[in-house]
Amino acid sequence: MANPARFAEQPKLAWGFYGHRLNLYRDTVPHEGFSIMRRWADRMLRGAFVFTSNVDGQFQKAGFSEDHVHECHGSIHSLQCMNACTNDTWSAEDVLPLVNEKTSELESPMPRCPHCGTLARPNILMFGDWGWVDAPYEKQREGLAGWMSSLTEPVTIELGAGKGLPTVRRFSERYAAQRLIRINL
Repeated sequence: MANPARFAEQPKLAWGFYGHRLNLYRDTVPHEGFSIMRRWADRMLRGAFVFTSNVDGQFQKAGFSEDHVHECHGSIHSLQCMNACTNDTWSAEDVLPLVNEKTSELESPMPRCPHCGTLARPNILMFGDWGWVDAPYEKQREGLAGWMSSLTEPVTIELGAGKGLPTVRRFSERYAAQRLIRINL
């Protein structure tokens, strides 16, 4: 389902999949690990900056500043036009997915692009995704780069970064190989 082609081929099923996830993420309470990381960050002279491949918004929900989070794969809490008619993204706050538990299809109205009326989709980088609107995340990346340039001895704490999609691992190794704490079962 993690391919924008599913939205073109089976929009109700694709939105059922992502709508179900959106509802779950909205209902999820960040676990204690987020509070521990916040306490560590609060003790640092320049705080912390989060680089995450998660699209669930849990860092922001746990109180990390929007200005100090880089979501390299986007966010399920934002939408974009399927046709990328614009570089605009918008909040998914008004999307209230009703998903059929038997068919996994969306039963509520399909989200639409406010610019052209075409089907909207989550603003998440998917496999084979040539239409992902990355403008918001480019700004996040620039914020991260600016923050990092102010540091002399950064420490990276990498939590649960898998090997299947090594985006976070590569970031950690590239920018903080000398001071990397890797926590991963």
